[in-house]
Amino acid sequence: MRCVLIASSAAELLFYWADAAFLRRLQPPAAAAVQGPAVEDSLNTLFAPLIISCTALLEKLSDTYTCFRTEHGQHLHVLHMFGDCLYIAVNGDGMESEDDLRRTLFVLRRLVEAHCGLVTLDSHLIRKELRPVDSEQRERVWSLLRGLLETYLRLREEDQSFAVEAVERLIHPQLCEQCIEFLERQVVQYINASPERGGDEVGHAFLLVHTKLLAFYSSRNASSIRPADLLILILLVQDLYPSQSAEEELGPQSEAGKVLPQGPKRSESIPVSSPSSHGAAEKESDNQDTDDLSTPEVYYTPQPSPGRHSTGSESSSESPEPAAAGDADSADVQVAEDLLQTLEPLVPEASNPRRIFLDVNMRDGYCPLLPHTMHCLPLWPGISLVLLTKGPTIHVAVTLHQLLDGFLLLEKKLEEGQEVGAPRSFPFLAELRQRMDKFVKKLSGQDVQLQNAWVEFKNKIFSRSEPGSSLELLQALGTVKRQLCSVYRQLFLSSASQSLSQGLRDRAQKLMRGKLLDWRDFLLVKSRRNITMVSYLEDFPGLVHFIYVDRTAGQMMAPSLSVAEKSSSELGKGPLAEFIKSKVWSLVALARRYLQKGYTTLMLQDGDYCCSYFLWFENELGYKLEVMEVPALSDDSAPIGMLAGDYYRKLLRYYSKNQQAEVVKCYELLTVHLGIIPSELVVQQACDLARRLWEPSRIPLL
Repeated sequence: MRCVLIASSAAELLFYWADAAFLRRLQPPAAAAVQGPAVEDSLNTLFAPLIISCTALLEKLSDTYTCFRTEHGQHLHVLHMFGDCLYIAVNGDGMESEDDLRRTLFVLRRLVEAHCGLVTLDSHLIRKELRPVDSEQRERVWSLLRGLLETYLRLREEDQSFAVEAVERLIHPQLCEQCIEFLERQVVQYINASPERGGDEVGHAFLLVHTKLLAFYSSRNASSIRPADLLILILLVQDLYPSQSAEEELGPQSEAGKVLPQGPKRSESIPVSSPSSHGAAEKESDNQDTDDLSTPEVYYTPQPSPGRHSTGSESSSESPEPAAAGDADSADVQVAEDLLQTLEPLVPEASNPRRIFLDVNMRDGYCPLLPHTMHCLPLWPGISLVLLTKGPTIHVAVTLHQLLDGFLLLEKKLEEGQEVGAPRSFPFLAELRQRMDKFVKKLSGQDVQLQNAWVEFKNKIFSRSEPGSSLELLQALGTVKRQLCSVYRQLFLSSASQSLSQGLRDRAQKLMRGKLLDWRDFLLVKSRRNITMVSYLEDFPGLVHFIYVDRTAGQMMAPSLSVAEKSSSELGKGPLAEFIKSKVWSLVALARRYLQKGYTTLMLQDGDYCCSYFLWFENELGYKLEVMEVPALSDDSAPIGMLAGDYYRKLLRYYSKNQQAEVVKCYELLTVHLGIIPSELVVQQACDLARRLWEPSRIPLL
């Protein structure tokens, strides 16, 4: 029984997601038909006292509770305040820990930022975005977030890359290099030179096989994308086109021409352009001529495995918990009707251009939440081409970020009680004033409210007679911030963005399908069995499983771990594979708890198995650096990972303070051995395994 919701400080419901069990508890079978407004009213009644008390504690004590249990300890509640929005997660079946719920809240916050950008800095405008007045638009926004949240929860339980929050590469250097070259010459350069691109420029293009990254190309002028945002993009693609079973994907070649046997998943993006027709690639035939790169070679064959159809099978069901058999009472019918009502208006297009806000590293420095447009072009079920474009107004977004960042810094100093009488002593204030004057002048009176708010603020803080009080300055500053966010919202959220023409997308889709046609089955099999334990058993006797993570690049390597009944692997099928999977997931959670307390090495005997975890630092040449004490974090801090605050980026910055002369790399290794293996041998094998895996992790992203 699970529920996640977002509420304002005034106890207004801004978003909710709940599974069927929670809705049944909320609306008993004898209740009237469950409808959207009825559920919202029930949630308001249930959570209003909690929200109000939390807000009161923050006002009176500047502190509040972050976690508690109710009803004999069975119902766990986790709360976190992001700005003026309170995020609440509830679990009543004991299947999720406090860390799991807090991680869900932080990931939900990241998803809201990815779709709303810098508007999240203003409480009034973010309420408008999350809870539009129009009920149909509200359901559209909520369905989008619900679909993404459900997809994340599913992938976190099924996929190792989302369990450890790192991107998994499809290990095939030759094909990777060929695809990067093809993306550069035939896709990115062609589109950027075409007059049909409508002002947009392709900055990044990459190929995905399920959740695994095959190739990634960035144009020369493009800003770098952080690994955390790449993982978010993979999540978005999986939400649009969920992975199917291996049997459906590896169907007869005669059906390969069908881009999608079923429509995309329900969580449609908020439209950013005029509706486009379904991809014309559905009309293409697979009987196309391929280039010389598809000639048979030895390395095209997968590593020895039980067989072509011995692949994993991932469920594409959307519900995190199946309905119990025979439970066909009125409550279930009501829940189903409510969900169907939510899903009806959502039929996304095949390419589905989606506005997305990503953190980038520019030449001038780090810039968060820059607007991009994501074009997802499905090649076959399980294989997708993704194009990231930026529009001609990207420089306006950078300017707005710089202005908002300056006002946030000024607001912080005023709240700390610094002397208002000497604002000119602030070294950044003169530059901030100059930039703001220039920006307002460029608007040429198009936004009168921003101009008036800025004039009022200038008159208060730069007054030669007597500057305004701290309270007056903070109020005026808040008005300026809101108007800046309003301009941002009008430019990048409210207005329709330009996107690549359908012809350019169809051409890229057609060429890429022709390029990978002879590789299709290989890639689908390889994605299910990317790395097998067979090649490691001889050199590492007793090793059952491992996960190797390059935290600097945000990439991971691990043997495939499938628990589907129809699949076959080194672990067999069914209970044994599920048992090992539970051990691995438990080790990941335990390693995070100890790392949060400052421990970088862990080894424990867990029944018949020995589990170990190592975190270490190296220089660019691969030499291990001396161990230093890792700072311990509080229990309510951001969860360790990439999606919830990017802990490892901060850890690298912390460690690099004492290593100014060289580049610092961070790595993690988690291993599961048989319990009879001595601990000394486990450590030795971990060192040898890390050295062996060091090279493949350096496949260039370009």
